[in-house]
Amino acid sequence: MSRQRSLSPVIYALAVWLGVMLPIVVATGGPDTGQWYRDGEKTVQATLHLKANHQRARNLILFIGDGMGLSTVTAARILEGQQRGQPGEENLLSFERFPYVALSKTYNSNQQIPDSAGSMSAIMTGVKTKAGLIAMDQTIRVNECTSTRGHRLQTLLEQAELADKSTGIVTTSRLTHATPAATYAHTSGRDWEGDSEMPAQAIADGCKDIAVQLIEFPYGDGPEVALGGGRRYFMPEGKGRRKDGRNLVDEWLAKRKDAAYVWNRSQLEALDVAHTGHLLGLFNASHMQYEADRSLEKGDEPSLTEMTRKAIEVLQKNKHGYFLMVEAARIDHAHHAGNAYRALTDTIELSNAVAAARAMTSTRDTLIIVTADHSHAFTMTGYATRGNPILGKVIINNKFGEPETKNDLAADGKPYTTLGYQNGPGYAFDDSIILTDKRRKPDAGRGQDLSDIDTTDRRFHQQSLVPMKSETHSGEDVAVYADGPGAYLLHGVIEQNVIYHIMKQAMGL
Repeated sequence: MSRQRSLSPVIYALAVWLGVMLPIVVATGGPDTGQWYRDGEKTVQATLHLKANHQRARNLILFIGDGMGLSTVTAARILEGQQRGQPGEENLLSFERFPYVALSKTYNSNQQIPDSAGSMSAIMTGVKTKAGLIAMDQTIRVNECTSTRGHRLQTLLEQAELADKSTGIVTTSRLTHATPAATYAHTSGRDWEGDSEMPAQAIADGCKDIAVQLIEFPYGDGPEVALGGGRRYFMPEGKGRRKDGRNLVDEWLAKRKDAAYVWNRSQLEALDVAHTGHLLGLFNASHMQYEADRSLEKGDEPSLTEMTRKAIEVLQKNKHGYFLMVEAARIDHAHHAGNAYRALTDTIELSNAVAAARAMTSTRDTLIIVTADHSHAFTMTGYATRGNPILGKVIINNKFGEPETKNDLAADGKPYTTLGYQNGPGYAFDDSIILTDKRRKPDAGRGQDLSDIDTTDRRFHQQSLVPMKSETHSGEDVAVYADGPGAYLLHGVIEQNVIYHIMKQAMGL
């Protein structure tokens, strides 16, 4: 790589004093020194003109990047920029341009490292609770039915329905999975997605599975939109996994006016929105595909962006406004597998969905919040040179600050990647473990020599330090990004449950 050398600090300072901006390249593809200075000034000037929007939010769209910690956002930002032919570091995802940012403390009431059930329940109810509980207070026992009576916590989605607003849920996971379930369901067992997953005693004690709770939603006639995976928990055995013989899709259609059901992308695209008041979409028996696989394999599942657009088209017909929750769920699943490519690609797709939502709405009346329920044990390290492929092996700079011509080697004499995991399945005890998921065995292991391995392949699973079957969540704070009426309420370091109170205040519920 060829670079122009910077001029001395004295000459540059004189040039700035004289108002001359010098074209000095400091990194391949990056701005010159003067451009860094001008961009810094522009950022401050734009902030000086920023004014808080005190209007009430008629509409609110909450985006959840499940497991989207700060290291994930940073790496996804770089990957998106590099996919555009840039060095990557200077890039911003769509929601990183939002004017208000806070940090959220994600711990559950009983765990230092949170799970999605407890953390999303905090966001949706304003109260922290135990891991494993969905919209129930912390005083009850997990996975015990009889202790739940009288301990339900009303969710923001339920309150929006009571205020005559339309409501919607969009996710790439099963609709009955923990994060989407926390918007409408109440249970002591996050795994009770269908009756087939419930203990017989819990059923006998009168507890209902999560899928049934969506169909039998007690407030208004909502949710008006529910799009995601998880078809198996809505269909009887033979078509699905329900043991009670109920077809919840048929029940949902029978209970709601102007209702439509779709199960593939083609049907979603062809939907007559003008004559659809309620929309149920179940696009996979389990979770939907990763975006990296969906886009390459040319199946018939919609993207997160396509589902988001369609949901807004249906919901925006309500003159009282709407509340929509959109989850990029599979960021989390890819991280659990130690597979950075898929996690980052799904993060970029979340950014696309946010951009689409912002383009379809107005900052005057629609508040958009983007956050994560928790982070992951996902690391970005190694002193790589500027513009080095974020999914690639580390190339460092030499003593003159210029990039080396070959991969850096660790103390064991082998190359290593910028991205990795503190724990997970990417640990191996010998050289016999494969490096890709062709045989669904996502182990890399430090015993492997990565010299001839394409670590940028979507099937590559990064190395990890601590051997575990599934990589775990982590406990650091996550970012909250906001734009629109009431966005100014998000600032500083807050408890995760405060997000609910900000949303409630902004909407006037």
